[in-house]
Amino acid sequence: MSWLFPKAEAARRSTGFHNGTACSARKAATGRGLAANLPPMIWLTSPDAIATALPAAWLIATDQRPEHLPGRSSLRRETARGIIARQLALPDDAIEIGHDERGQPLLLGPVPLGLHLSLATRAGVVAIALAQRPTGIDVEQIEGTTEPPLASLHPDERAALLELPAAKRAAAFAQIWSAKEAYVKALGTGFARSPESFAVTLSAGQRFFLTDPVRKLRIEGDTRLIKNGGQESLAAAIIVLD
Repeated sequence: MSWLFPKAEAARRSTGFHNGTACSARKAATGRGLAANLPPMIWLTSPDAIATALPAAWLIATDQRPEHLPGRSSLRRETARGIIARQLALPDDAIEIGHDERGQPLLLGPVPLGLHLSLATRAGVVAIALAQRPTGIDVEQIEGTTEPPLASLHPDERAALLELPAAKRAAAFAQIWSAKEAYVKALGTGFARSPESFAVTLSAGQRFFLTDPVRKLRIEGDTRLIKNGGQESLAAAIIVLD
C-alpha cells in the first residue's frame, strides 16, 4: 500500500524512520485467537511525523483542554485530519472523517481507503490510531492522589494491582483501563458488557495481553506511559484485532 503513503515511502528509502519515529517490534506470539507475525507498532509524537507502515499510533500534545464533548470531538477530528493528510500528501480539507451510528470514527474520504481509525483525547493529548484492521486507542490520566476503583476490574487484574507497591498502582490501573477502552473501541461496542468480564495482563516491554473468555480470544496490544515534568501523568494503549 505504498501508494497510500507517498511521503512515508520517501522517508523509508532515506532513513527508515522520519522525524523521531519510535518503533517497538511486536514479536510473533501463539495462543488461541492471537495472531502470529504481528506487525511492528509505530508510536509517534509529532504531528509532522510520517508512519512508514501500519498500524501506527500518534500521541500529540496540544495546549487545548476543551471542557465539553463537542470541543473534544472537534480537537480529535481536526488533529487526525492533519496527520492523515500528511500521510497521503493531500491538503487537510481533502480528508473527510465521519462517525457511524455508534459514534465510532470513520475515514470516509477522499476515497474509500479500507483503513480503520480510532481517536481519543485526555488532558490535551490527542491519540490517533490508523490500521488496516479494526483498531482501538485510548489515553487515560494517572490519578495518583486517589485509590484506583478496583471493583471495576477483573479479579485477576485486582490481584495483580494489589501485589504492586501502592505508589505504582495508579499508573498500572491507567494502563489496564486504557487497554480495556482500546479493546471495546476496536470491537465497536463500547462498554456494552461489564469491564470486569475480560482481563488485561501487563507484560514487559510496554506490552499487554487481553483475554476475553466470551469471544474465546487472547490478543496482544501495546501501551505507553507519558511523562510531564518528569512524572508519569498519562497512559495510552492501542490494540489491533485480527
